[in-house]
Amino acid sequence: MSHTSIEALAEKANTLLELHKPGDPVVLPTVWDAWSAALAVDAGFTALTVGSHPVADSIGKPDNEGMSFDDLLTRVAQITDKVDVPVSVDIESGYGLPAEELIAGLLRVGAVGLNIEDTVHSEEKRLRSSGEHAALVGALRAAADSAGVHVVINARTDLFLRQDGDEADRVDRAIARMAEAAEAGADSLYPVGRHDPDTLRRLTSELPLPVNAIALPQEDDPASFGPLGVGRISFGPFLQAALAVRAQEILGRWS
Repeated sequence: MSHTSIEALAEKANTLLELHKPGDPVVLPTVWDAWSAALAVDAGFTALTVGSHPVADSIGKPDNEGMSFDDLLTRVAQITDKVDVPVSVDIESGYGLPAEELIAGLLRVGAVGLNIEDTVHSEEKRLRSSGEHAALVGALRAAADSAGVHVVINARTDLFLRQDGDEADRVDRAIARMAEAAEAGADSLYPVGRHDPDTLRRLTSELPLPVNAIALPQEDDPASFGPLGVGRISFGPFLQAALAVRAQEILGRWS
């Protein structure tokens, strides 16, 4: 599958990185197979992200590392064979693999970005400490540097998703955690969850890197994120879910 040279991958990675502009966010539609990827590129999008949840659903396995890294790479290779745009990949919490193996696998199938989360699914879903998560981000950055590609690292925290600890200082703790990941070599920061405008504005103004917001593609106003300082938008499982609702309506006419 090593159909793309390191030079070409390096160029794609730099293109992806340059698209991240706080206040003028890049929209990376979350895709799960070659069909959805082609659909997004045909609609005019210039970069994509591959979501673990929709990929897992599409191959009949549970999210949260119910599929293997090889399952994911097989699907990513099909996507990068079909479309010629930068592709980022949600690698969940890393499948228990060393950073070098994760980076080598992604580059082998032509991916130039990744999401890495701080919930460790293989260890009873424990939350990594902020230092541990930053160390993993640093290891991924070092492995990418060694490979000669500035793989775009989107460091995710699940504090909001898990409703971890006291709500009163959750935003403070998320900011501290993501600032540590930024220091370790992340390129963008993903406080996954749906945030009210004030919280989102606080996150984007206090964090040193572009912030990734999640959008409901069929409901949210695309113009609402830029003024809040967002630098990147993705859809998580919500594009696939919206298509599923429409498909059920169509199929319901015949069942």
